Amino acid sequence: MSHSPLLNLPGPSRGLLDEVEGAIADARHFVADYDPELVVVFAPDHYNGFFYKTMPPFCIGTRASGVGDYGTHAGPLDVPERLATECAQAVLDAGVDVAVSACMDVDHGTVQPLEKLFGKATARPVIPVFINAIGLPLGPLDRCRALGTAVGGYLATLDKRVLVLGSGGLSHSPPVPTPTTAPPPVLERIVHGRPMTPEQRQARQAAVIDAAKSFAAGDSGLQPLNPVWDRRFLEIIDGGRLAELDQWSNSFVAHEGGSSAQEIRTWVAAFAALASAGPYATVGRYYRPAAELIAGFAIRTAVLT
Repeated sequence: MSHSPLLNLPGPSRGLLDEVEGAIADARHFVADYDPELVVVFAPDHYNGFFYKTMPPFCIGTRASGVGDYGTHAGPLDVPERLATECAQAVLDAGVDVAVSACMDVDHGTVQPLEKLFGKATARPVIPVFINAIGLPLGPLDRCRALGTAVGGYLATLDKRVLVLGSGGLSHSPPVPTPTTAPPPVLERIVHGRPMTPEQRQARQAAVIDAAKSFAAGDSGLQPLNPVWDRRFLEIIDGGRLAELDQWSNSFVAHEGGSSAQEIRTWVAAFAALASAGPYATVGRYYRPAAELIAGFAIRTAVLT
């Protein structure tokens, strides 16, 4: 499923929020029926837990805490340390290089889906898997598929009901700082991870709200959403044709979907994990090119056939 800080901020119309929350409610019923004993979340970060000081392509958290951005959960998550460590070892044994963090900080990209699906972020044991989707340079998409396959191979050894969750937007290009564009105080944060003050977080939220209003009004220099590309991606996901995405270069993804469309990496990894256990079928579908959220917003639920 996609995530958006604007789901927790004033600005989006009531009609849009009701539609999105209705789709999330359908996913919540799907999850409740399955009643998972463990959740594995593939998610990006937005310069809240990972910074240019050290930016791994992948990282598995053996302990993790939410940073509390945009009103999401602040504090420790229920991470089963032994299972997370075993998962990291299995991924490494499968030939996929992954970092490990014993004090991972995660933001709304990880926490918001947990809260939307379970009511609170600590409702189930969770293994957080960070996928870099923002800090250049990026590896190829096929490595994300390999990561998901390796994680899925480990999960298949567990006698547990596991929910695999990918958290990321489709086409979207929100105002995100880069090392070449950030002013010195922001550069200090995205490189060295200097914590934001409450005032800085408030200013960041206000900037996001203003950017969304301008984008929705068509008065923005941000790259437009691309529903055609979004639907093409979803058709490939629904069809289980994940290997086709190996041909999508990073420059192609950015050109078609925008700078933050690299978050599709989380979807690729999640569905690869599922596909490692056999063919799957999509049972729930939602998509909306939501300008008020500055994102192509999608939800898919799927089960093994």
